[in-house]
Amino acid sequence: MNLHVRYEGDDDPDKCTARKLARFDLAELHRSAGATPYGIVLNPHAEQALSPADRAETDTLVALDCSWETAGQALFEMPGVHRALPFLVAANPVNYGKPFRLNTVEAFAAALVILGDREQAEQILSKFTWGETFLELNAEPLRRYADCEDSTEVVEIQQEYLDAGEEQAN
Repeated sequence: MNLHVRYEGDDDPDKCTARKLARFDLAELHRSAGATPYGIVLNPHAEQALSPADRAETDTLVALDCSWETAGQALFEMPGVHRALPFLVAANPVNYGKPFRLNTVEAFAAALVILGDREQAEQILSKFTWGETFLELNAEPLRRYADCEDSTEVVEIQQEYLDAGEEQAN
C-alpha cells in the first residue's frame, strides 16, 4: 500500500510519527488537501468502519497528522473513501493504553493489518521502540478484524470489546 499523510505540522515535531515515516521514505507528506491523493482516508469520524473489503477500493491509504483538536475540520476537506478504525488501544508513549487515541503510524499499521498486509505494518512500526508493543497489545482484535468480510462484522466485533470494557468499568 502507498502511505500518504495530510500533514498539518501542529504537533510536537520530535514526537511526530508521520515525519519519521517520511524520513525513511515509508510515507509521503502533503501540506494541502489538494496535494493529497485519493485513497482510503483513516477518519475517526467516518460513518463506516474499515474492513478487508476496502482493499478493493485503492492501493492508497491516507492519514491526517494533526493535533486531536484540529482533526475534525481538516478531515472534511480530504478526498477519498473515509473509514474509521475500530476499537484499538494506543501503545505510543503519549497515549499508552488509551482506546481510539492512535498516532499516525499506529493508524497506518492497524489499517494495513486489517487490509491484509501485516508485513508492511511490521516494517513501519519497526522504526519505533514501542512499535512491536502496538501489535502485541492489539493482537486479538486485529486478527479478528482482519478475518471479517465487511464493515458490519467489524462493528459487531468492536462492540464486544466496548461491552467488555464497560463491564470492567462497572
